[in-house]
Amino acid sequence: MTAVVAPTDTSGLRARFDAALAAFLDRQGRDWPDGAPRGVFTALHRFVLAGGKRLRPLFCYQGWRGAGGPDGTPIVTAAAALELFHAFALIHDDILDGSDRRRGGPSVHRLFADLHARSSWRGDPEAYGRNTALLCGDLCAAWSDQMFHECGLDVGRVHRGYAVYALMRTEVIAGEYLDLVSGVGDGSVASALTVVRMKAARYTVTRPLQIGATLAGAGPELLAALAEFGDPLGDAFQLRDDVLGVFGDPTVTGKSVLDDLREGKPTVMMALARGAADRAQAARLRELFGNPALDGDGAAELRKIIEGTGARERIEEMIRVRAEAALAALGSTPVTAEARAALTALAAQAVDRPR
Repeated sequence: MTAVVAPTDTSGLRARFDAALAAFLDRQGRDWPDGAPRGVFTALHRFVLAGGKRLRPLFCYQGWRGAGGPDGTPIVTAAAALELFHAFALIHDDILDGSDRRRGGPSVHRLFADLHARSSWRGDPEAYGRNTALLCGDLCAAWSDQMFHECGLDVGRVHRGYAVYALMRTEVIAGEYLDLVSGVGDGSVASALTVVRMKAARYTVTRPLQIGATLAGAGPELLAALAEFGDPLGDAFQLRDDVLGVFGDPTVTGKSVLDDLREGKPTVMMALARGAADRAQAARLRELFGNPALDGDGAAELRKIIEGTGARERIEEMIRVRAEAALAALGSTPVTAEARAALTALAAQAVDRPR
């Protein structure tokens, strides 16, 4: 019998999401095709269950409860399915960004590239790693669909919720492409903010909330109100993520603080730094930012320039303003009192975090 927890008990909910994911993955393991190497399955089992904040399932669950849905295994399973989609997005994002670390360990493409090199197999280890990770990401996306549809809710509810899920999926992929375009474009603050909203904000907060609420039968008014809360909170979440990508502690975030700088990731913070830099600072930014050979000393100099231009201070202000706007919108959102309390706590976890 599943233990029912209060909607504000995020640790209890995370444990239930993890149990649902483990049970689903165990079933996939039993059905793994005979004769196919199990390396992909083993790597994904470890990656999905190795950590993560489980924010997307949490927001989905609270969207359901806020719309009056009861606690139960079906909504926990449907919400946990979003974590498999998140795994797909992370794996592909790490390939696109060339990131070698994720969740305190090697990223999936790095794991398989290193396996190829250690095994002295024929061909290019880097290509093998990328290609295998692409397949891993594709499999996570397929599994997410399967888990969502098999959650145990009636077909009509699943069909309505899946319409929002499909919108989220399209937005994430379009946002990834927009991120690539921004990397070779004008690098403006407006362009970077558009990427934040499409690629991360709605996918992290707004759409999961709306998926849960739609599964519970919510109408357009509640879905719109949830967007008024979710969009600015999602923006604040991603802006915090960009700050942590440069100023965070890698032992806590599980990611290198060099990746975004070496890649030349077109974040809002970097757009602000370029816009406020003096001539000397601008020259060093051109030399260091986006240099794939950037070392620790160069990164330290970049961090000093970012702070010297006032860009970090301005980002912190943008985060604060958006978080306050989200909480103000939540105050008039027609959700249950318990869900409002849980969402208030989740908002703090999403913005004021070390990783």
